[in-house]
Amino acid sequence: MENLIKINKIELIALWNKAKKVEGKPPAIWRKDIAGAWIRYDQYGKRTPYGWEVSYIRPLSRGGNSDIDNLQPLHWRNNKYKREDYPVCRTCVSSDGNKNIDKIRIWQIE
Repeated sequence: MENLIKINKIELIALWNKAKKVEGKPPAIWRKDIAGAWIRYDQYGKRTPYGWEVSYIRPLSRGGNSDIDNLQPLHWRNNKYKREDYPVCRTCVSSDGNKNIDKIRIWQIE
């Protein structure tokens, strides 16, 4: 697994803005990752129910880079579970209503 990606505050906000906004929820606090898992802005870098990390879309080991276009916000459990099988991405957390649930999914990244 790759090491924690170090980014500055401006990049962190830019990455947060890549997460999906949810109607009726303040976008500065709550968003969803690509798998639909709830993430909370102030939980960045924490292993909590709404914690999230910065993840490579295309891993460095598969020719990716650290440009903002190749980074995404991801629930920490999804980031841990996804592996480096690009262009396949695995996730294990999604949501049902206002709560996160365990749900294994396999994605094809285009």
